[in-house]
Amino acid sequence: MHRRFTGDTLVLASHNPGKLQELQELLADHGVKVRSAGELGLIEPEETEPDFQGNAALKAHAAARATGLPALADDSGLEVMGLEGRPGVHSARWAGPGKDFAAAMTRVTSELAERFGDWQRVDKRAAFVSVLCLAWPDGHAEVFEGRVSGELLPEPRGAGGFGYDPIFVPEGEKRTFAELSRTEKSALSHRGIAMRALLDAVFR
Repeated sequence: MHRRFTGDTLVLASHNPGKLQELQELLADHGVKVRSAGELGLIEPEETEPDFQGNAALKAHAAARATGLPALADDSGLEVMGLEGRPGVHSARWAGPGKDFAAAMTRVTSELAERFGDWQRVDKRAAFVSVLCLAWPDGHAEVFEGRVSGELLPEPRGAGGFGYDPIFVPEGEKRTFAELSRTEKSALSHRGIAMRALLDAVFR
């Protein structure tokens, strides 16, 4: 049995403005105010767990304890089959402290090209994974996962989205996530899938 969310304020355990905007839009119809960890001056805990679920739980519980409010954390990343699942849980770290995802995307495509000899022979399969953990100050937590498969491009395309979106084409599409509108991306994305599961179980 899932625990229902009955409050009016939720903390997003992230300093990422893109994630904050997505969550605010998704919760707009539920009368929930979303405050980010950055707005509240919370320090992001070091992500020491080996998987997305562990890191999401770590961040959500830390924010819930620090604020006394329910907190939602997302741990997500890009799993590249040709790189044996990397960068995976280290997706954000590949962008460095400056969050330089242009450099991170170049690293992905360069390592693939180097490993396979040239781009024509590259295993382009990849998947975006998102795990959402909603934690309460008393320690209770609800966890939801979303996953979307697709292929990588050798060069970024599109001006929308964030992170690795410009090199990822989801299955059934010819456009990258960065070329889709926010509404289109939300319908297909890993975070959208996980968020709809969370909304159905906890907010409705």
